[in-house]
Amino acid sequence: MSAVDNLAAIKQKISRAERKAEREAGGVELVAVSKTFEAEAIRPVLEAGQRVFGENRVQEAQGKWPALRAEFPDLELHLIGPLQSNKAADAVALFDVIETVDREKIAAALASECAKQNRQLQFYVQVNIGEEEQKAGISPVETLAFVERCRDVHKLDVVGLMCIPPVDEAPGPHFALLRKLAREAGVEKLSMGMSADFEIAIGFGATSVRVGSAIFGTR
Repeated sequence: MSAVDNLAAIKQKISRAERKAEREAGGVELVAVSKTFEAEAIRPVLEAGQRVFGENRVQEAQGKWPALRAEFPDLELHLIGPLQSNKAADAVALFDVIETVDREKIAAALASECAKQNRQLQFYVQVNIGEEEQKAGISPVETLAFVERCRDVHKLDVVGLMCIPPVDEAPGPHFALLRKLAREAGVEKLSMGMSADFEIAIGFGATSVRVGSAIFGTR
């Protein structure tokens, strides 16, 4: 199957999961994760109507998205991978949404760059929901205070929380915890669920799901 066929199949699965969870039709946003794929592989998916995409690396995204945005100016680009502070300027210039704010230094750098570039981005705080040593993200117990600092001190427009559950554990309890944290933090959006578990995430309230390999194929 082509990426366009896969895209249609994923959208159908999202619709079914919305109905099963008794949620509003069309309420879950699909972020098509295009990391490692070249512009020529992405263009058919854009031509099929998909407009929201996720990338992991700033430098890789710089190599393909400016030209694609010139062709499709209404696309929305999300940074879903770890961000180093020395890449903050490039990230603010290129992305519309940054989902991986997870420490004070990054929050300050992003705030400074938004002011310098006069750019208004939306931000998610990434939560290390399984408290795994090898993963980025703020710990669950520190999440509420960190969201508050991002908003009050750095004046970032924090709209939601993002997580990646441990691969060897059932994702449901982790999605439930992120939903609880979001409610307590007063944010509405939940970026959770990937190719293997996005239907489960929708059942737990995901407002966006990040699907890559199920659309574009294995990397």
